[in-house]
Amino acid sequence: MSTWMALYFELKPGSEEAVEELFSESGRPEHDVRDQAGNVVGTLLRTLVFIGRGRAVRVIEIDGDMIAVSRHMSLQPEVQELEAALEEHLASPRDMTNPQGAMDFFMEAGMRCVLHRQASTG
Repeated sequence: MSTWMALYFELKPGSEEAVEELFSESGRPEHDVRDQAGNVVGTLLRTLVFIGRGRAVRVIEIDGDMIAVSRHMSLQPEVQELEAALEEHLASPRDMTNPQGAMDFFMEAGMRCVLHRQASTG
């Protein structure tokens, strides 16, 4: 069973277009999270990003442990580049330069999914 989580970002006024461009041009990280033996222990299944006036929301769907996935993602060069470029557009600073900082951000900005509905098939 997958888990959904959203991350909320407050943006500096007028930065929405630049943030949209950063997300649309960002690279694709390795979605499989592996343990030291090389076994897949988690997967980033899906990422959605919504941008509105003064805010952005990144919605992720994962399979596996959220902490392991967030730690893995924080070490991906594509994610590090995006997060560094986003920093100047955010209203509140955060530290995404290390796994602990990424986990702290996930804990502070994270929003858990309380409702997920989809059309029934059949």
